[in-house]
Amino acid sequence: MSDDTMVAVYRHDTHKLNGQPHDHAPETFAGVPVNQTVPHGADVDASALSRPSGQPEQTVENHETLYRLSLIDGENRYDPQQFTRQGVESAVHDLLTEDDPAAMHRAWLDTDVAAAFTESVYYPYTSLKYHTLLVAALLDTYRAGHKFSDLQLAVDDVGEIVPHRTVYAGDEFALRVDESTRGQPSARLGSRPWRSWASVWNRLEAHPLDTDSDKYDMVLDANLRRIGAWSTALQYIEDFQEVFDQ
Repeated sequence: MSDDTMVAVYRHDTHKLNGQPHDHAPETFAGVPVNQTVPHGADVDASALSRPSGQPEQTVENHETLYRLSLIDGENRYDPQQFTRQGVESAVHDLLTEDDPAAMHRAWLDTDVAAAFTESVYYPYTSLKYHTLLVAALLDTYRAGHKFSDLQLAVDDVGEIVPHRTVYAGDEFALRVDESTRGQPSARLGSRPWRSWASVWNRLEAHPLDTDSDKYDMVLDANLRRIGAWSTALQYIEDFQEVFDQ
């Protein structure tokens, strides 16, 4: 499978950035193909990590946009003062028109704009940013011949980025979905994709947070042990570290 497939995975939900239904969304953006189907069922499996199966229902009253709600304060994360129209258009253009897959992966790890959007209007605490990174990690492992049941969540040192497999990169640690732990603390994802974040986090061999003496890390860890949806949890780590960065 060519690297073009890994480029496409970072563009597969462009329609959500534009607030358009998939069936009626344009097939190109700024001259590049977008909204393509992701092979190997990686998109479906990543969705199952954060959203329940079956017919979705609106879970937050009076919230009918693709702008994400924050678990920190419950507020809409799309701030027009922070994200001007021109700024968003420029950021989205840069995010989607890069043609080097490793550079696209890094851009998605660093993006603020994609983090302002949710996976689905029905599940407004989920994150389009982290859904996309999870799809990329699953696709890269599947195309290498691995099954979901082979995969683990591994805790890497800060700054250690594995192309397409790293799903979170912060100032204190990184998290990776991979078949190999590379000697790092890890926990298996399980036999099938479901909203299992809390279960996997609880089973990590060692945690990257200082829960013995740091009150902020204790709060973060306690909440991560209660969140089921993967993209919500990964986004919560980012939001928490941003608000309570010491």
